[in-house]
Amino acid sequence: MKGIPEWAAIPVAAAFLIEFPFYLFPGFDASRDWLSRRGKTHAASLLTASAIAPWLVYSLATGEARLVNFCLLLIIAFVVSFWYVVWPPAPLVDAWFLMMIAGTYLSKAFDGIYLSPIPRQSISVLGHLMLIRMGALAVLILRGNVDAEFRFLPNRREWLTGLRYFIPALPVVGFSYWALGLAQPRVHPLGVLQGIGTFLLILWVVALSEEFFFRGLLQQWLEGWTGNGITALIFAAVVFGSAHLGFHRIFPNWRWAIVAAVLGLFLGLAWRSARSVQASMVTHALIVTVWRVFFQ
Repeated sequence: MKGIPEWAAIPVAAAFLIEFPFYLFPGFDASRDWLSRRGKTHAASLLTASAIAPWLVYSLATGEARLVNFCLLLIIAFVVSFWYVVWPPAPLVDAWFLMMIAGTYLSKAFDGIYLSPIPRQSISVLGHLMLIRMGALAVLILRGNVDAEFRFLPNRREWLTGLRYFIPALPVVGFSYWALGLAQPRVHPLGVLQGIGTFLLILWVVALSEEFFFRGLLQQWLEGWTGNGITALIFAAVVFGSAHLGFHRIFPNWRWAIVAAVLGLFLGLAWRSARSVQASMVTHALIVTVWRVFFQ
């Protein structure tokens, strides 16, 4: 449909087809149990190998392989995988781990590592998916003792909780969009099927990953470190907003950071209400879907 030649399309599609089951891996008890039985060092080695496999498949076949990019990807994968093999869990170790994950994402390093053979078509999302599932598995299996789930399907209570906080969040976040000059309505809003597809994509990738790290880990750990739930709520929302300073390839994008921080407060409240990542990810996905469907 887009006129992409087979020599580029087939290896890139193969890389995505390899990455997808890896991304699903932390979402199931059986797969996590299997990996945890390998032992920490073996499990970390398997994670490292899984990180570079999709890159090798497409880059070698399309001529986009660069030694320096391979080494950089290997370093990122190795550090994430072996972080909790080298250091035992502790507040400082956990804080540095989250900063390392966030710093890797915000640095946009994957734009330079995953060179695209397709003009004007970025495939760095492969790196983002890899970072999400490796970070989740490193915490859930190699660190352990984490009261947060990387789960794709919310239960009934989580759907209702997410919807309950979406309702008050919508006008407040919407007003923030408008007040900061970010509300640009679409002339033709997305159709129903496009809206459903957008919601599911946001729910299972953007919302799940961000809520797992920002609410399931950061906010929860901050509650334990400070002993104050309100402090943890506000701090996590501010950090969540700061993570959007590079939104739309503009830095510093203060307007988007402010909107994200406001949204982060409601997401944190949803998480506190259900003590569940899946509750806040429902609120998150609904808000972003409304924005994507009706605004540019």
